[in-house]
Amino acid sequence: MEAFVREYTAGLSTREIQRLFDRDAANAYAVLTREHNLGPEPRKGFRRFLFRVRVIFLGLSYKLTPPRRLLFAVAILCALLGLVNVTVRGSLPRGPLSVEFSPLWYLMSVGGLVFLLALELVDRIRVRDELEVARDLQAELLPRRVPDLPGFRFAHSYRTANEVGGDYYDFLPLPDGRLALMVGDASGHGMAAGLVMAIANATWKTALDLDPAPDKVLALLNRTLCRTRGKRTFMSVFYALLDPGTGRLEYVSAGHPFPLLRRADGRIEELGEGGLPLGIREPLPYRPGETTLEPGDLLVLYTDGLAEATRPRDGEAFGYERLQQLVGGGGEPQLLHDGILTAFDGHVAGEPLLDDLTLVVVARLATPTTSEASPAS
Repeated sequence: MEAFVREYTAGLSTREIQRLFDRDAANAYAVLTREHNLGPEPRKGFRRFLFRVRVIFLGLSYKLTPPRRLLFAVAILCALLGLVNVTVRGSLPRGPLSVEFSPLWYLMSVGGLVFLLALELVDRIRVRDELEVARDLQAELLPRRVPDLPGFRFAHSYRTANEVGGDYYDFLPLPDGRLALMVGDASGHGMAAGLVMAIANATWKTALDLDPAPDKVLALLNRTLCRTRGKRTFMSVFYALLDPGTGRLEYVSAGHPFPLLRRADGRIEELGEGGLPLGIREPLPYRPGETTLEPGDLLVLYTDGLAEATRPRDGEAFGYERLQQLVGGGGEPQLLHDGILTAFDGHVAGEPLLDDLTLVVVARLATPTTSEASPAS
């Protein structure tokens, strides 16, 4: 029994219990009631309680299939009948007979709800299995190791808020020796964002074969996303071409958070200009930029899931200023990368991610050596 209890309660913490009633309950109520607008909610009293009970009942019921909806209604009705104390008395040859129906109604209610829960759990497990397959396929689209470039080192990581994420990044060597880099963030997160990410991945690799110039690549990406005709099919992108011999970096940004370039002397520069994400309309104006990564410089690329994550106790965002301060400290790319994520983890205090997070650090070494690719965190 002790071993069973220990296994059954594994991973349980006071914080998780508090989150169950504070955040998870509020999120569940918001999801269940968003499609059942019954007018303004009474401000207080018993009427407010009845209003919420009605909305929750309708929200739960209409998320079920018709047969399961009927089973749910019957189970609730049995629970209500269990509140009525009904006793039937009779006589048998061996003596009097008395049957109290209240416990029977409760047993029928509990049995029906447990059966319904089992059916819903089976559906959820099937969906989860499919999402895990999708996540594995998506992981194959992301780089596990970066190319070995003399004089450069890389550190990179990727976290998803759900099983499938909408962030995307990759490094692809071109036949002329240059390296193509892209970081993107599809709108939202979850399966829909993951599909946009997959579309962008396929289009980007096709665009590189046709013409790797920044304006040409973004034009093709934008045209593809616009033609999907989805209301949520848009994506912020930062794309760059790096010449490892000279450090020359050609780039273009479309609604993406500005990458931070830390110079060897400690100065911080932001790369890119404001603009609309891809997929909003066609055509979109692009303003390509150009800079040079000098020996000792660090380039930090990221998505907004890093800077906009909030602290649980007061809602304060991690912030772009804090990120700049961390980047300003410099250091080895892997150490800087790990330091940023450590500060991020301390800020969110173990809360689940609300948005996908990507972080890439590119360093041009002060003394040219053969770089060692760092595996994804």
